[in-house]
Amino acid sequence: MAVEAVSGNRGEAVAPAKEVSAKEAVAVSKNASFREESNFLDDLKESERKALAELRDKVEAAIVEGKLFDDGKPEVKEKEDAKKKAEKAPEEKKEEEEVKNEPEAEEKEEEEGGKKEAEAEGKQEEEESKEEAEKEAEEEEGKKEEAEKKEAGEGEKVAAAAAEEEKPAAAVVVDKDIALWGVPLLPSKGDEATDVVLLKFLRARDFKAGAAFEMLRRTLRWRRDWPGFSAGADADLPEELAGACYLDGADREGHPVCYNAMGVFTDDAVYKKALGSEEGKARFLRWRVRAMESHVAELDFKPGGAASLLQVTDLKNSPGPAKKDFRVAVKQVLDLFQDNYPELVARNILINVPFWYYAFSTLFYPFLTQRTKSKFVIARPSKVTETLLKYIPIEAIPVKYGGLKRDSDTEFSADDSEVTELTVKGSSTETIEIEATEADATLTWDLTVLGWEVNYKEEFVPADEGSYTIIVRKGKKMGAGEEAVRNSFRAGEPGKVVLTVENTSHKKKKVLFRYKAKSPCAKKC
Repeated sequence: MAVEAVSGNRGEAVAPAKEVSAKEAVAVSKNASFREESNFLDDLKESERKALAELRDKVEAAIVEGKLFDDGKPEVKEKEDAKKKAEKAPEEKKEEEEVKNEPEAEEKEEEEGGKKEAEAEGKQEEEESKEEAEKEAEEEEGKKEEAEKKEAGEGEKVAAAAAEEEKPAAAVVVDKDIALWGVPLLPSKGDEATDVVLLKFLRARDFKAGAAFEMLRRTLRWRRDWPGFSAGADADLPEELAGACYLDGADREGHPVCYNAMGVFTDDAVYKKALGSEEGKARFLRWRVRAMESHVAELDFKPGGAASLLQVTDLKNSPGPAKKDFRVAVKQVLDLFQDNYPELVARNILINVPFWYYAFSTLFYPFLTQRTKSKFVIARPSKVTETLLKYIPIEAIPVKYGGLKRDSDTEFSADDSEVTELTVKGSSTETIEIEATEADATLTWDLTVLGWEVNYKEEFVPADEGSYTIIVRKGKKMGAGEEAVRNSFRAGEPGKVVLTVENTSHKKKKVLFRYKAKSPCAKKC
């Protein structure tokens, strides 16, 4: 393959032709990427190691003592025999009270009999003293009743205290297998992924062990109580949002890439079904959390593994801030993820960002931590491919975002030839030549230009000077939003396919391409 620089003015040379072999072609730079903090203990600062050790001790003690949740919904339960004794206690107490009250009842009957005799004798006395005797009798009876009630109350207290003493203490049941995202949390189990998970909570709380511990406990309580995790909760998840959140490929560091397409909410029917009612909003939240759970399941929490996601959110055609239901739903998701999925998103790239976003962002940015804010990258429509290329290889970026990745691609795979980079200076033209060394060979190529806004054409030039040049693709002005070009040509004779990129602007352009050739022998084999 040869790369030749010529002028765009009818072939008038402005620079000598430069022949570049395929081996000398410049490969796409792969060092313009980010690196998250190391999860290896040796790479931590002394203060960070101390905070991790303190958090490990707190988690270990809380699990062993059955107090990890510690919010009134205990992890302990009583044994069956203890429950049975507790049920029998009220019956025994009732029997004791009946036995104690029998002599008191007999005394009361005798006193009432004496009272009747006194009243009979009082009738024979003068009528003037009758009323006074009755009053004295009533007062005496009231005093006796109060004394009886007091004795009965003291008896009940004694019986209750005795029953309480006999009641056995609750038996603590320790769950040493408690886990988060598939990683055991008990440090003494010795799983190296445990420290990676604990470090995420520490980093989210600036390595303050106490705050990180409380955050972990709140996350576990939320996962236990939230109805979205209950059995059958995903039975009614919205099918209309299936393409709104998905994993596709990995970035330069191996992080799975999650794409969020907010444009699906432009459809009024989808919007009303997803966010038009309280039931729909709850379903939407369940769907987004369940999607996050499935994405987290793809992570590797071992030290050195890809333990976080790269998230790409496409705001093209997304509802504006005037859609209150959409705005509230987005904030709910952000709050849930920030509180319960710490440090699981390494970078959050927003693409095709409209002007209204800057006003919209002021509503939820104050609620984000400074660390979360630092992970946001914003790209206007003209900078989408260029921005994504800093983090994701061009062959892993979907074609709709200017990359070379196509669904169910049968032509190119990860093992195919490396993508090559070529710079076209302002007001100049570059050509890319793909050789067909034998007849009946099939040449296939992918090509994209960052930001496009160039003239582009494809031709086949036979090696035989007597043959005619064949136009493979007519010259066309390629706009900024063009997808990558994919084309093939079967050469009837030896020759070369020439791809021409003419840059009419004053700014340099970056071309990225790859190709492959299939010989007739290879096709027959």
